[in-house]
Amino acid sequence: MDLHIAHLYPDLMNIYGDRGNVIALSQRARWRGIEAEVRPYSVGQWADPDWPDVWFFGGGQDQGQDIVGADLAGKNGAGLRRSVEGGAAIFSVCGGYQLLGHEYVPEVGPAIPGVGILDVTTRAGKKRFVGNLLADSTDGQLIGFENHSGRTFLGTSAKALGTVVVGNGNNGEDKTEGAIQGKVIGCYLHGSCLPKNPWIADQLLIWALARRHGDVKVDPLDDRDELAAREQAIGVARARP
Repeated sequence: MDLHIAHLYPDLMNIYGDRGNVIALSQRARWRGIEAEVRPYSVGQWADPDWPDVWFFGGGQDQGQDIVGADLAGKNGAGLRRSVEGGAAIFSVCGGYQLLGHEYVPEVGPAIPGVGILDVTTRAGKKRFVGNLLADSTDGQLIGFENHSGRTFLGTSAKALGTVVVGNGNNGEDKTEGAIQGKVIGCYLHGSCLPKNPWIADQLLIWALARRHGDVKVDPLDDRDELAAREQAIGVARARP
């Protein structure tokens, strides 16, 4: 079996080492004997919407988001929407999460239109949220590190990925963290997220493989080391928010 992974704007949207999510996703596929090919796409390049089974979209600075937002206002944004309609999955973090929504409203300057794949809206806040982030979800606890000033609010079509236990999450007000809508996930979990939360990586693999190969069983991996590191990170978050 094979799998296609697209990495959006790795030169501009990788400020907190979010490419670790791409490494984790591709490696967890290869450990199962699945050939994973990764293609990076940057500004001005045509991101073929029919090629990827799963997309990754990381975080960046406001200036980078301006540039990326302008690129997505053209055919790449339309292609991304078409790809999702065709069954592709997306995992996004921070700035990428914000740009998958309806718009990002900075503190100064005009709003940056989003792709509109997630029913969320983000506006800049005056206080930056920095620290460990722990949230409960139906499939397990989420652990990571947040560093953002954006305040993201969910619309009716998006569901929260988790409920904040430690930290601020989407906006510091309603206890929500992240969003999930169909096969699209957005969150504020840096760290990187997928190595610390391997069950999310495996869900993305299941979705991606289903697009290319139909229903496929994903065998469990020996995650003892990952889970031990995860429990330590959760302990640190509880003790030192």
